[in-house]
Amino acid sequence: MLNSKDRATLRGMANKLTPIFHLGKQGVVPEMVAGIREALEKRELIKIDLLENCELDVREAAEIVSSRTGSEVVQVIGRKIVLYKKSTTKKEGVLDK
Repeated sequence: MLNSKDRATLRGMANKLTPIFHLGKQGVVPEMVAGIREALEKRELIKIDLLENCELDVREAAEIVSSRTGSEVVQVIGRKIVLYKKSTTKKEGVLDK
């Protein structure tokens, strides 16, 4: 569970990120969840864009992706979702720097 200081730090880091996943008409499919899991393991902090044709609400989509990947929702702003999950393989994570 992230505390408010960690969440603020991650939000600041996420400002510079560009979305690497785009949720569209199909919503949250298993292949996308697998890709997001891999990206979280490598990067720890990612941004996802919800396209206009996505039928899910942005907060609903954030909760679904978060629960299926075991990550935490850092921020939902507009149609963007920021997720964080500490890497199991890296010795030093983004919050440790």
